[in-house]
Amino acid sequence: MQEAFASALRSWANYGIPENPAAWITTAAYRKLIDARRRERTRREKQGLLEQEAAIATNEDPIMPETLPSEIRDDRLRLIFTCCHPALNREAQIALTLRTLGGLSTVEIARAFLVPEPTLAQRLVRAKRKIQEARIPYEVPPDDALSERRAAVQTVIYLIFNEGYTATAGDALIRRELCAEAIRLARVLRAIDPQDPEGLGLLALMLLHDSRRQARVDGAGALMTLEEQERSLWDRDQIQEGLSLVDAALQMRRAGPYQLQAAIAALHAEAMTSAETDWPQIAALYDELARINPSPVVLLNGAVAVGMSEGPGRGLTRIDELGASGELDRYHLFHAARADMLRRLGLASAAADAYRRALTLVANGVERAYLERRLAAL
Repeated sequence: MQEAFASALRSWANYGIPENPAAWITTAAYRKLIDARRRERTRREKQGLLEQEAAIATNEDPIMPETLPSEIRDDRLRLIFTCCHPALNREAQIALTLRTLGGLSTVEIARAFLVPEPTLAQRLVRAKRKIQEARIPYEVPPDDALSERRAAVQTVIYLIFNEGYTATAGDALIRRELCAEAIRLARVLRAIDPQDPEGLGLLALMLLHDSRRQARVDGAGALMTLEEQERSLWDRDQIQEGLSLVDAALQMRRAGPYQLQAAIAALHAEAMTSAETDWPQIAALYDELARINPSPVVLLNGAVAVGMSEGPGRGLTRIDELGASGELDRYHLFHAARADMLRRLGLASAAADAYRRALTLVANGVERAYLERRLAAL
C-alpha cells in the first residue's frame, strides 16, 4: 500500500488525479503485491508459476469486489483482519497489527502489554521471522474465517482507543484522532455482526469512556480525575447510546470482558455525582471480570474499587498483594493507585514515596503534572 501511494505521487503529478483515486490505489497496491509474490515464487517454483502470476499482473481491470470478503467493506478493518493471522499467537497478532496499522510505536505497544520496550521489540522480530519462515500468506481471510480472528481484531481496536484515551507520552492527555478512529472501526465491526455481544460491549465501552472527554482536563489543561470531573460536561447523547448498547449486549446472556467493562463504565455514567457512584456493584463486576480475564490491570482496578467501596485500608491490602509478584512494578498507575489509598488513610510520608515512584515511570506530561500536584499537596 505504501508503494502504491508512492506511485500515485509520481504518476498523478504528471497525468492528473484519476476519476476514481481509491480504485487506482487499490489496483496499484494489488499489482505491487502480485509483483512481490511473483518474485518470491520465481525463486521457489521457477518458470511455471511465474508465467501464471505474470498473466494476473498484466490484467488491466481493478481488483473485483467478489475477490474480497463480502462482509468487510472498510479498507482499514479489512487490513486489520488480514494482519490478525491465527498462525501467530494472539499477542503477536495484536502487537504486529498495532505496529503496522494502528499507528502505535513500540513504546506505546509495550505499555499496553506492560512489558519493557526491548522485550516487545524482540517479540515483534520473532513474529516477523515466523511469518517469513512459515510463509504465512498476507491475504484477506474469507468470510467463514472471520470469527476466529474477531477477538484479536477487537483487542487491536480497543488498544488503539486506549492509547488515544490516555497517551503514553507527550504533552497532551488525549489523542482524539485515535479515539475517533477506534470508535469508527467498532461501528463497522458491529455492522458486520450485530448479534455479537462483545462487539456491542466494545462499542459501548468506548462511547461511555469517550463521553467524558471534555471533562478530563480543566481550562488550563490539568488532569481531572473521575472524582473531580464536572459531570455536566459529559456527552449525554454518547452516554445514552452506550447504555442502550450495554443493555442489548447483556440481554444476550453471553457476558464477556468488554460487556463487563462497559457495565462498569455505565455505572459511572449513571451517577450524577461522585458520591452517588455504586462502588459495591462496580467491585462485584470487577470480581466477575477477573474470573474470566485475570489480567494485572483488571485486578488493580478491582482493588481500587474495593478501596472505594469497603475503605482504603482494604483497597491498599489488595493492591499490596497484587504488587508482591513485581509484575506491576514498572506500571506508573499501580504506584499512583497505591499512593491514593495511602493518602486517603492519612499516611502522607508513605503516599509521597509512592507518588515519587510513579513519577519516575510516567511519560505523559499531563499525568506527570497531576502526580506532582498530588505530591506537593502532601
